Formats: sequence, structure tokens, C-alpha cells
Amino acid sequence: MVTERGSAAAVRARSAIDDGRWFDAGVNAVAAVILLIVLYPLLFVLSASFSDPRQVMNGEMWLWPVGFTLDAYREVFNYGAVWVGYKNTLFYSFAGTVVNIFLTTLAAYPLSRRDLPGRNVFMFVVTFTMFFNGGLIPTYLLVRDLGMVNTIWALLVPNAIATYNLIVMRTYFQSNIPWEVQEAAHIDGCSNVRMLTHIILPLSKPIIAVMVLFYAVGHWNAFFNALIYLRNDALYPLQLVLREILIISQSSYLDEGGSSFGMTEKLLLAESIKYALIIIASIPVLIMYPFVQKHFVKGVMIGSIKG
Repeated sequence: MVTERGSAAAVRARSAIDDGRWFDAGVNAVAAVILLIVLYPLLFVLSASFSDPRQVMNGEMWLWPVGFTLDAYREVFNYGAVWVGYKNTLFYSFAGTVVNIFLTTLAAYPLSRRDLPGRNVFMFVVTFTMFFNGGLIPTYLLVRDLGMVNTIWALLVPNAIATYNLIVMRTYFQSNIPWEVQEAAHIDGCSNVRMLTHIILPLSKPIIAVMVLFYAVGHWNAFFNALIYLRNDALYPLQLVLREILIISQSSYLDEGGSSFGMTEKLLLAESIKYALIIIASIPVLIMYPFVQKHFVKGVMIGSIKG
């Protein structure tokens, strides 16, 4: 009887192991399919930017470059405004992210403290702005009256704090940093400024990395505020410059650098330029993402599950 029970238990154990292996295999198969679905468009765009546009439009290119050419990148980088746009966007991304992190931290820390009078009222007001705002015209009039139109401040100040990011950071401070530690520091005579700089921030590196990613990507991809507030080409960010290049290429006027392409070639080249612009605009973000990827998921889960 004991032997039969032991055999039955062994069979069930082997069955559970086999079921686990099949489950893992199924999960891996689904993940591989999702990976291919996500990865193939990226590889296609990259290959198309280096391929002969005729062969791309004829459907002869599926994965690897066909008729390798650098004409699209040559035309884009011969357009001098691209380098100005890169410089401006790097500045907007760096300076804007610094301003965002600084102000978001200063707002999130007091809102995370239990001893802040009227904390719930402040959080209601902050959350209210996620769903209701004054609209584009009142915002533009405010920016104009503050004298920020056609200046770099128009891209840095109006969006200095993102409400969602503020809530995520406040939730992290509230959930991941023990209140007892803050109380003990306060009893020892630690001021709020010292507590923030010496206790809170050193324990908050993951959420700061997430905020840097969110804000930096937002600044890198932003073009609407520049389109609304900027008139000086020298202040245009990269996204706005690339938009102009795309419009120019579609109009077959991208020949300021002495291009030798004819009308038909220009129309074909415009297709390759579309792909090249995507790659040029995406490379910095793709380079930065792996360094903060492990913190990215944690930050998203903090903001979506806890409140």
C-alpha cells in the first residue's frame, strides 16, 4: 500500500513537472510570436532606409536591405537644419528633464508626507488637472502674456510638471520609503530639505530613473508646442525639422545642396527619406532605453497598481 501511494505521488510529481514544462514552452512560444510582431516592423524600417526605393515600393524587400544605398541619409544630413535641430533637441531634452525632475520631486515629496495639512485636497486639485484644462487658446494666451512665445522657455515651462509622473513619484515615496525612517530622522532634528536630499533621494534612484526616461522621451518626441510657440527656425527641435524635410521632399524641392536627382528619383527618394527620418529620430531613445529598462517596469507598476 505504501509502495502504491509512493508511486502515485511520483507520477503526480512527474505530471506536474511535465505540465510546467508545457506551460513554459507555450509562454515562450507566445512571447516569441509577440517579439517577431514587434521586431519585424523595426527591422523593415531600418532595412528600407538603406534600400533602393524602387525595390521597396515594388515589394521586393522583406527583411534585409536590397540595392543598398545611403542616398536618403545623405540628403537628410546635407540639410543643415538637421544638425541645428539635433542640438536644440538635446538641449531641450536635457534642460527640460532637469527642470521636470527638480520640480516634480519638490512637489511629490510634501504630498507623500502624512503630516501635510490638507494633503487630500491638494491631491484632488492635482488629479483634477489630468481630466480638465483650460484648452489650447487660453494656454497660448497665457504663454504669450508671459513673454515666452518664440523663446526656449515656451518648451520648458508650460509642461514643467506632468501630473501622472507626479502621482507616480509621490506614490513611490509613500509606499517604498518607511514612514518610521522619516519620523526617526525628524526626531533627530533633520530638516525637510536635509531629509529629502540625504534620505529620500538616495532611496529613490529607481523612480528617478523612470522619471528621467518618461520626461526625456517626451521632450525628444515633442513637436506640437514648438509648432505652436516657435517662429524662429534656429530654435526648432529635431522633430519639427524632420517634419519640414518630409514636406520638402514630398514637394521635390530638397535640392538646395546641389542634388543631381531628377523629378522621378526625388519622388522615389522621398519614400526612403521617410524611413531614414524614423531611424534618425529614434536612435537616441533606443540607445538610452536599455540602461533604464529594469526600472521602467517597476515605475509603471507603481503608478498603475497603487494610488
